[in-house]
Amino acid sequence: MSSLSYDLTLAGLAVGSAAALTGIGLIVTYRATGVLNFAHGAIAMVCAYLLRQLVVEWHWPLPLATALTLLLVAPAIGLLLEKAVFRPLSILGSDPAQTLVASIGVFVLLVGGAALVWGPGARSDAPTLSADPWAPLAVTAAIAATVWAVTRWTRFGAELRAVVDNRPLAVLGGIDADRVASVGWAFGAFTAGLTGTLLAPFVRLDPYGLPLLVMEVMAVAVAARMRSLSVAVVVALGLGVAQSQLTRLHPSGWAEPLVQSLGANLFVVALLVAALVLPGAGARTTLPRAATARFPAPPGAWIVAAVLFLIPLGFAGSDLTTSVQVPALAVILLSLVIVTGRGGQISLGQAAYAGLGALFTALLAAGRFPGLPQLPQLLALAVAVLLVAPLGLVTGWPAISRRGLALALATFAVGVGVSRFVFAQPYATSGLGLERPAGFDGDRAYYVLELVLLAGALLFAAGLRRGRTGRALAAMRDHEAGAAAAGVPVRSLKLTAFVAGAALAALGGGMLGMGLRAFDPAAYDPVRGLLWFAAVVVLGADSLLGACVAAALLVGLDAGARGGVAAALIGVLAVLTSRALPFARRRRPSLTPVGLRARGALPLSLRPRPPARLPRGVILTNKLSRPPARLPRGLILTDKLSRSPARLPRGFAPLAAHHLTASYDGFTALGGVDLSVPPGRITAVVGPNGAGKSTLFHCLAGTLRPDSGRITLGGHDITRTPAHARTRLGLARTFQQLAVFPSLTVTENVQVGADQARRSHPRATAHTLRLLSLHHDTTRHHPAADLPTGTLRRVELARALAGNPHTLLLDEPAAGLDTAEVAALARVLRALAADGTAILVVEHDIDLVADLADTVHVMAAGRIVASGPPTEVLDRAAAP
Repeated sequence: MSSLSYDLTLAGLAVGSAAALTGIGLIVTYRATGVLNFAHGAIAMVCAYLLRQLVVEWHWPLPLATALTLLLVAPAIGLLLEKAVFRPLSILGSDPAQTLVASIGVFVLLVGGAALVWGPGARSDAPTLSADPWAPLAVTAAIAATVWAVTRWTRFGAELRAVVDNRPLAVLGGIDADRVASVGWAFGAFTAGLTGTLLAPFVRLDPYGLPLLVMEVMAVAVAARMRSLSVAVVVALGLGVAQSQLTRLHPSGWAEPLVQSLGANLFVVALLVAALVLPGAGARTTLPRAATARFPAPPGAWIVAAVLFLIPLGFAGSDLTTSVQVPALAVILLSLVIVTGRGGQISLGQAAYAGLGALFTALLAAGRFPGLPQLPQLLALAVAVLLVAPLGLVTGWPAISRRGLALALATFAVGVGVSRFVFAQPYATSGLGLERPAGFDGDRAYYVLELVLLAGALLFAAGLRRGRTGRALAAMRDHEAGAAAAGVPVRSLKLTAFVAGAALAALGGGMLGMGLRAFDPAAYDPVRGLLWFAAVVVLGADSLLGACVAAALLVGLDAGARGGVAAALIGVLAVLTSRALPFARRRRPSLTPVGLRARGALPLSLRPRPPARLPRGVILTNKLSRPPARLPRGLILTDKLSRSPARLPRGFAPLAAHHLTASYDGFTALGGVDLSVPPGRITAVVGPNGAGKSTLFHCLAGTLRPDSGRITLGGHDITRTPAHARTRLGLARTFQQLAVFPSLTVTENVQVGADQARRSHPRATAHTLRLLSLHHDTTRHHPAADLPTGTLRRVELARALAGNPHTLLLDEPAAGLDTAEVAALARVLRALAADGTAILVVEHDIDLVADLADTVHVMAAGRIVASGPPTEVLDRAAAP
């Protein structure tokens, strides 16, 4: 091996060792606590600054300063975060999205605090721990081997694996999960500190650059699926060596800047690939409900905000120049209101679209955009918005299959990639200026133009938050599966939200660039994207007014004080907000999984029988001869649901399953199931847990695709038809776990179903509300989040009926209802069946099934083992 190759390999191993330490720390923290620690890079930065302060400023001996920083301060930071921030979230039952908000809040807080204490400028005199390139590799190998040995051969390792597999069960088994989490956080913070102190001498030490660099090497943990230490170490070392060796290549022509970019940012490429291509890490969750719930603005708030935004017109000098940034930033934050607040999609890459808007505007105005002529500034801004908007698909497409932490990683990776491969490249930005439009060169005139553009952006955002589109976005945010069941095209709606968000961000970015009279890549740094996200969540993710206030707060605080005040304040508020979120989620008592299994395993012979038994031999298929349920005076069911007078003929099966099979990891859930759901009949499916009822139901509803077999609706094959499309064909469903949209009112919940109806009727919502006794003013205008379970069951059923279905699938509709509510539900279902609706019920309540169903199918081990009238089937099942 040549001397150059050897030296480059050693340098790559040193960088790879630091990346491996980051991966090890992230994985251990994630496995011990379930938290993907976005603050890891900020902890590394704080420790690097502290070591420099002790050695350079206070002249401490390097060994003593290193020991204090890494063995005392860094673990203390981890323990403080675990006890003060993340343990309360765990006790309150947080989800991964809430911990994400908290970790981003900690990141922003530490970055802002470091800027306040040490200033925003870069430092180049960080102390070097060791000049020997083999030392970091040896330390990394020793730490990885120690972690592996502890997790495999010690009691604590067994406890750690137990907590990872099932934390509640581990606690019931006597394991102190809090102690495990504390050790995980302390160790993760130690590795962060070690990473920061190793990297600081070779990169610029500033509050923004080092945290971002450490977050880029998060790629090794994502590539290891947040589980395998060995994979993380191998990937880190391999990327480090490959990145170092790429510096030897010096191609000519167009390939030179590309190779140079790869040589400097190979970890960014790995992060993009790991986040966008590999299966997502983290739970499939959206933004916490309380972070997106609707908080009406106080009366007169908009008037006060308008007055405050007009006040800068009386400013002069630097105050007016600073104020110019506020409307532009408000437009950027409005993009987060659409994507995150209304659509519920965690987006950490909006800074990239804002920067692209500014860059494209500058290129178009300078005549340097390929294929387009030089354009006036305002026209250049408009064209830039049109060019950037489709690029929202770059983050919108991963959002189709990713949510929660996985989506956060994907959007953050896109933001970092654009920053490194576009904004930081001289070939794209060198010698680039950005002037203001003609006639608006002065600060005051340009501020007026900005206010006009901000008003237009507010109207555009308000239009997306209201009406049919707004209800659909809110439904997708609150309960994605429920929205799809109501007929909302979730996939296309996600893409729409990201494209609209990219357009608004590009508009705000172009406005900001013209206000600054230059394209400044630092203004669109990915770290600023995290700050903007935290600010919007803190001040109301679904609030247009909150976005405007956040913009004024961010600009005003940093302009009136030392840089970092805004970040520190937003960080504190984000941490406090994440702790308050769980209180907004109302819980209802329910059976535990153990109780559900016990209930399902109870023999039918031991279950309560219906109070009134029919003589043996009497078949309940003539149940339709009973008088229908009493409806509100003056209402006819066929008119209420706007159905065609022509009915499907009796005996015709609009929904049928033909020899369905499905399996999970070698377990057969369905083994050749045939089933029909005839119109005007109530068909029930019963059986113990694990019999395959839920799998069959999900196949019929479109949320699960069978391995083989067909599903037909009215004779047409719908096996591959998605859930929302089946709804528009006239097939509606409800959920075992309530699928309502808590941030919407009862009327808006039902209106979501009516919006997607196959045949719209102007009074469908009002009629359905009246049918289910939800039409009273005290109920229909009430947010669904504050209603009892019985009412919410009716809301969910009303939403399904508002879409005018001919086939209704009900998954345990009586769950959580009392006796009176079950009786009322039975009356409504009988009336619907009498009106010609085909109804399929999957239910554990045998009393309800015996009293309600016309045909009962009993399932066991993935097959239908008995079918017929309830008196015959249930009596036979109950016989000794």
